[in-house]
Amino acid sequence: MRTISTAIDIQASPEQVWAVLVDFAGYAAWNPFIREGSGEAIVGGKLTLRMYPENGRPMTFKPEVLAAEPGKVLRWVGRLIVPGLFDGTHEFTLRATPDGGTHLVQSESFKGLLVPFLGKMIEGTQRNFANLNEALKKRVEG
Repeated sequence: MRTISTAIDIQASPEQVWAVLVDFAGYAAWNPFIREGSGEAIVGGKLTLRMYPENGRPMTFKPEVLAAEPGKVLRWVGRLIVPGLFDGTHEFTLRATPDGGTHLVQSESFKGLLVPFLGKMIEGTQRNFANLNEALKKRVEG
């Protein structure tokens, strides 16, 4: 298994950050990594997300929502072709800060047979997460 993680502080409440984060249809207006999205942030729900990696081809994933606690955590799992080949559990964790802002951590744990062979792609994904975090901050604070 391999995990990547990025974090950012946003000067807005967790509820404000959450509202932008789960507005999947609105991703096209601000999100440089996941530019298209649909679905609802409800446990067991299916999302459709079109990712545009910085140095790669666009990919569509249809992850299942594992956790959706408004203002706290959004977690989904996506799989490449079949379970166990290349599975990614993606998570956004939001924590209120003393100044009324939000500390956001975005992470993903990868597991499966292909993980050892996709190290370069996983490293690139971390840069895409950082770009998404910065865009989310700009969107929510703006």
